[in-house]
Amino acid sequence: MSLSLKSATAGLALAACLAGPSLANPYAEYEGTTLIVNFPAHPHYDAVMKILPEFTAETGIEVEVDQLPYLKMRERQTLELGQDEGEYDLIAYVVFSKADYVFADQLENLAKYFMNPKLSDPGYDAGDLIDGYVYNIGFAGGDKGYLQGATGSLFGIPYGSETSVLGYRKDIFDKHGLKVPETYDELLEIACQIPELEPGMGGLSSRAASGHHAAHAFLLHLNPMGGAIFDDQWNPVVNNEAGVKAAEALKTIVDCGPEGATNFGFGEALGSFLNGDTAMFLDTTVVAGQIDDPSKSQVVGKVGWALHPMGTERASQTGGFGIGIPANAENKEAAFLLMQWLTSRKGDKLVAMAGGNPSRFSTHADEEVNAKYPHMATFGEALKHADPDWRPIIPVWGKINADLGTTLSKVLTEDLDIQEALDGVAERTKGVMTEAGYYTWN
Repeated sequence: MSLSLKSATAGLALAACLAGPSLANPYAEYEGTTLIVNFPAHPHYDAVMKILPEFTAETGIEVEVDQLPYLKMRERQTLELGQDEGEYDLIAYVVFSKADYVFADQLENLAKYFMNPKLSDPGYDAGDLIDGYVYNIGFAGGDKGYLQGATGSLFGIPYGSETSVLGYRKDIFDKHGLKVPETYDELLEIACQIPELEPGMGGLSSRAASGHHAAHAFLLHLNPMGGAIFDDQWNPVVNNEAGVKAAEALKTIVDCGPEGATNFGFGEALGSFLNGDTAMFLDTTVVAGQIDDPSKSQVVGKVGWALHPMGTERASQTGGFGIGIPANAENKEAAFLLMQWLTSRKGDKLVAMAGGNPSRFSTHADEEVNAKYPHMATFGEALKHADPDWRPIIPVWGKINADLGTTLSKVLTEDLDIQEALDGVAERTKGVMTEAGYYTWN
């Protein structure tokens, strides 16, 4: 267990000692309170909606949910969090919003709530939370300004954790005696074998469209190859050997993919796999529900799951959502109780059984959860390798990411030389970072 999570767990133990019999009904003071929360229209939060009535029945705290498509949710939060008094008591957010909200002093630091013996559940077990996601979605002010570290603080808790895993067609692999790939060399070899073994079928469907889709796909391979966008001094290293190998892997995947693969966004890549047009899919765990849904999928019962293949190291993405309390919320303590309940062992298992993405190691290993969703154990193992720093969470990343995605699209569609393309990205990134002041102290 990491130092940060050990500290959090120790704080909870102290709260248990201080609480005494007052915890007999910690919710009594807040009974009749109505919380207004803002959640995205997303499979995990659809599952959350199913378990909220149990929270109300247990606590007497009512919950009204403003559930919006992600972009509209982000716009609404930007408006509400900028007011002196906001409408929301609890919000869900993605990691880039965390950086924006914390920098603008719009999210509550959670320390004082976990320190309060009347609020903090001594059985919460913070050490069971998937640590990479706690750091990625919850911490700010530590290493690099956006991760854990000696100066870091907790502003949110992961809720709806996603990582990258490999989905593969068991029937196709069995038919041709193929071994599930454990390394990138094996993955790329099989991806290009499939079109020969199954004419008309692509090897692996991937995001590749110009912009953030191509950039996302590249980053998916960069970490396992041992690469990064920056070194520890913020110098761009995206054009080193690891970066070139990641871009080469992406190009091979797209070249051996289904027809039209260079124009695939996330929806098109997933749709290709759901329709049976590709033999593999390497992306987020959140798709498992759709793949098992007969109304959406033509491959129900035919898909197996494996860890993200290994390059020079084992690594996978960190994605999904966290939940936090706005600094201008009206009912902060009751909101904390809801946050704590949702992310507790009990709440995490409830949402998993309802079809959500759990955020605890124990939930992924739970026998009842795995009996209903056999892929959960594999997903839990993958989450152990999720890299909280798989992409930089800095204000200028959007500009760099757009340039990276546009440039990689030219590699995929116009055969632009990979080394030349990445050298250009590195040079332009250096200019962006210089202008933003990242070398002021050098």
